Amino acid sequence: MGASESVPETSVHEFTVKDCNGKEVCLDTYKGKVLLIVNVASKCGFTETNYTQLTELYQKYREKDFEILAFPCNQFLRQEPGSDQQIQDFACTRFKAEYPVFQKVRVNGPDAAPLYKFLKASKPGLFGSRIKWNFTKFLVDKNGKVINRYATATTPFSFEY
Repeated sequence: MGASESVPETSVHEFTVKDCNGKEVCLDTYKGKVLLIVNVASKCGFTETNYTQLTELYQKYREKDFEILAFPCNQFLRQEPGSDQQIQDFACTRFKAEYPVFQKVRVNGPDAAPLYKFLKASKPGLFGSRIKWNFTKFLVDKNGKVINRYATATTPFSFEY
């Protein structure tokens, strides 16, 4: 169930994802930046704390080669039910998010986004590779290698250094 999946990619920079408008974005555009990749949800008990702290972290470090990549996911009790545009509007209006919010993805199961298959294979969690809940965070170095994985309850400020 939580077994780690083998993936051929060696860096997040090898992936292409879609932004909230459906436009393809090559993640190699983020080479040379530290990335925090997060599966987000707007109707979760962890939404307020995570979005607020993500926005503050981004404001503090974006000029220092840091980027947050938010991937909405509706797999956990359907806590991200909106359209891609509604999700973008929510993050930008309510939480002043200036970092990219991408198209909604699946993070678990056979239809999981290839990027998430890579992230999970790179850093399995406590219960194997499966993402347990919203706001799981992956810290990625400037070369696209996954450095660490943080659980939902680990707030963005708790691993700031």
